[in-house]
Amino acid sequence: MLTSVKSSPLSLAIAASLGLFALAAPVPTLAQDTPQEESSSKELETIQVTGSRIPRAQVEGPAPVTVVTAAQIQAAGLTSVPDVLRSLSQNSGTVQGQQNTTGAQSTPGAQAVDLRGLGPNHTLVLINGRRVADFPLPLNGKSNFTDIGNIPLGMIDRIEVLTGSASAVYGSDAMAGVINFILKKSTDGTTIDYRYGDTQHGGGRSHDLTLTTGFEKGAFSGIIGLEFLDKRPLWGTDRKVQDSTLDAPTSRRRLPRLTAQRYDWDDDVNIAPADDCAAMSRLNDGTTKLAADRYGEPYCGSERAIAYRTIENERKGINGYGSFEYRFSDSLSWFADTQVGLQKVKLLTGTGGNDVASDNMGWEFHDPASTNNYRNKMFYNEGTGHYEIWSRQFSPEEVGGLENRMNSTTEKTLAVTTGLKGVFADSWNWEAAYNHSQYKADVRMPRIKADAANRLFLGDRLGYDDDGYAIYNPDPARLFTPITPSQFASIAAMSTFRPKAENDNLSFTVDTPSLFSMPAGDVGFAGALEYGEQSYRINPDPLALTPDAYYGPQYGDGHGSRDRWSAAGELRVPLLSTLQASVAGRYDRYSYGGQSPGKFTYSLGLEWRPLDSLLVRGSYGTGFRAPDMHYLFAGDDYYRTRYATDYYHCRSEEPGFSNGECYDDGSWDVSTFDVYSGNRRLNVETSKSFTAGFVWSPIENLDFALDYYKIRVSNQVQSQDRDRLRITEADCRLGKTDTGAPVDINSPTCQDALARVIRDASGDITSVHFAPINIAREQTSGVDLTASYRLETANAGTFRFSGNYNWSHRHSRQQYPGDPTENMLDVSFSATTLPRAKGNVGVNWDKGPWGGSLFGTYLGRVANYDNDAWTPATWRFNAGARYDVNDHLRVSLSVNNLFDKMPPKDATWAPYPYYDTSWFDSIGRSYYVRVTWKLGGRPL
Repeated sequence: MLTSVKSSPLSLAIAASLGLFALAAPVPTLAQDTPQEESSSKELETIQVTGSRIPRAQVEGPAPVTVVTAAQIQAAGLTSVPDVLRSLSQNSGTVQGQQNTTGAQSTPGAQAVDLRGLGPNHTLVLINGRRVADFPLPLNGKSNFTDIGNIPLGMIDRIEVLTGSASAVYGSDAMAGVINFILKKSTDGTTIDYRYGDTQHGGGRSHDLTLTTGFEKGAFSGIIGLEFLDKRPLWGTDRKVQDSTLDAPTSRRRLPRLTAQRYDWDDDVNIAPADDCAAMSRLNDGTTKLAADRYGEPYCGSERAIAYRTIENERKGINGYGSFEYRFSDSLSWFADTQVGLQKVKLLTGTGGNDVASDNMGWEFHDPASTNNYRNKMFYNEGTGHYEIWSRQFSPEEVGGLENRMNSTTEKTLAVTTGLKGVFADSWNWEAAYNHSQYKADVRMPRIKADAANRLFLGDRLGYDDDGYAIYNPDPARLFTPITPSQFASIAAMSTFRPKAENDNLSFTVDTPSLFSMPAGDVGFAGALEYGEQSYRINPDPLALTPDAYYGPQYGDGHGSRDRWSAAGELRVPLLSTLQASVAGRYDRYSYGGQSPGKFTYSLGLEWRPLDSLLVRGSYGTGFRAPDMHYLFAGDDYYRTRYATDYYHCRSEEPGFSNGECYDDGSWDVSTFDVYSGNRRLNVETSKSFTAGFVWSPIENLDFALDYYKIRVSNQVQSQDRDRLRITEADCRLGKTDTGAPVDINSPTCQDALARVIRDASGDITSVHFAPINIAREQTSGVDLTASYRLETANAGTFRFSGNYNWSHRHSRQQYPGDPTENMLDVSFSATTLPRAKGNVGVNWDKGPWGGSLFGTYLGRVANYDNDAWTPATWRFNAGARYDVNDHLRVSLSVNNLFDKMPPKDATWAPYPYYDTSWFDSIGRSYYVRVTWKLGGRPL
């Protein structure tokens, strides 16, 4: 059997024709593919490696490349593209999980990948070597990124991952690496593949059907694929570890979540209803009762209401794919690749606290005419003569079922690539191509109409008092009386955004395996010219931009476009019979917003083979990256923060308090109206990347690879963290950190923080103005280790073993020149939770019609919520088995999370769901049954 290889930097680059120089074999990161035919041949054809006995030392390239095939994915039991990429040891960054509340609200249903922990926007994602349009809403409202959640797994032939800076070959976004999804290009016969999945503890049932067929009629050939997906949601109420506030690790968070609360500002007390919440007792599945907050004040609450959110999204849709070619002659052909998708993703984010009304299932009085910190949520009760705050959460019984309050996103994707390719002068390959991709979405976010809800609970406004507070004379029983679904419908709304992102590219590429000859061999060359246009537009609901039209956050707008052109070239030069060099250079220039930044980048690589079984390699590259468009073009985006800690007042009044104690105390919380906006003065990012290592094949069927990497990014763009700004502002005013380290108020960091944290005449924080900025430096370094071994036995079958391990030696950042360097791998670093180690192991067994596999992923320790101790390292295992009924019909079973592991306990992780959703979930053990039936063609 021939294993196709297109995994060198050249083959991942501008066009598939560059695969003429591909000399890198798949690195077995997951359980290996089906058995290959025996062959002792070591002949390297243009893009094929014969058999499996060729030592990796002979076919690897100057930079490490990981290739994961469709068969390996199936053997490992991985059921989605995010699952596959999450298993990679190089994917070590913190990305939002499906339960991430902020991310789910800003980019509902989308998922990202983060190589080397440098951020999702520093990983370039390609499909068939082509760029694709970004998700049309920015990640966490800040940066652009590629959504990997809607890539159809059933149509993937393989995934190629090149880590390290690759900007010189691929252009912008490739600082951390490149992930190239190669979809199926050919097939014989028709394949029907159906997978059914379910979970042991209930919820999340799924159906996945993929149909693939191909044709060849004379000079015209093609492949067509369809994938149908139907996945039900998994709810927080389905898992015991997070189905109520009683699962929280701290006593404060174990309090019932608020259902209704009436607060008397003048007397600083909560007022309980006359019936002690009896009228509301049937709500929230009969769990609503009279409760007391941490100060002993009464309110109506429910332990169960906290879990009204999804652990896994509902996803339904269809994806289509076609790849076609018409051969005019042996030297000229037309080609086209098309991808189209329509998916609907639904989720419910719930609320983040046990005493805060949710954005989509709650209300709190709010008056847009008041600007004081407390006026905008406080009114004057004419009936009592006191100032009061009323808050309300709506139960499933009142809203007509949880599905009525789910975020709903209809994703519409389209990508078309077409062009001509051929050969001239016998050995020159060329390709001229046009690529268009677009990502449209209809995003429906449930909201509460502020004015309608005010009227429902408070009646008509009677004016304003002399201090500017709204006056009402409401019936207190109204707050503590259940409402009907029709009453809820009168205050509910669906705020619809229609964002759109587009990417258009023209490219012309040429390559030849023999530009000229040297004593050690021929020099290969590849070159490319590219022109591209990129645009995005959020198209928000106009009312979402209007202050207080809806209760909850006010969203921002953003739109922009830019052009890019580039020229690139690459040489592979045989210096000696055992030494080969590669050189690549690229010039990119952007045009946007009156700016035209451009830069030349380059990369160098060496491959030394002193023995057939040993490759010593190294590469060095520079990178250049223009800022994300939303970093540049974001309009004002507003964030209302009800509980923002004023660290300066806390530490001034409570000397010796740490920042964590100030946060946990709650007495220093203030309400702020924060503003985020784009920054068109951002500088470009630059990077330097270095890798060095070796590949050793000491005996037949045994391979090792060890590579050291180091990536340094300068002027990196990151959005400022509001809580961090408030902490920094306190440090600067007090002249020291909470640990006593001295702080210079005149430092650039202090001057920036003091200008951004806005205080009123009384000294209270009213707003934090934050934006994307260029930080001075971020650097990461570490080691990748891979190993594979194939054992063939006379009677027990064939076994394949593989392992991958990444160890991060260092990951640091410096926010401004002159600031201290922060260790992002240290337990005390509060901005993220990066693991120092990550890996996977796999074993696959085949004997006749039977096969089995075991695949495990390892996550090293990560910091706990308080950043004062480590969460233990964890393992998760998947197991699978298959049986070939005949050579065209296969049945397989996989069990994911074989040992039913739940997230590790963290006694400090107080926010729901009480564990780090970036790394863990509570899905538990799940089962998948798969039937693959091939009609005609070669055996499976």
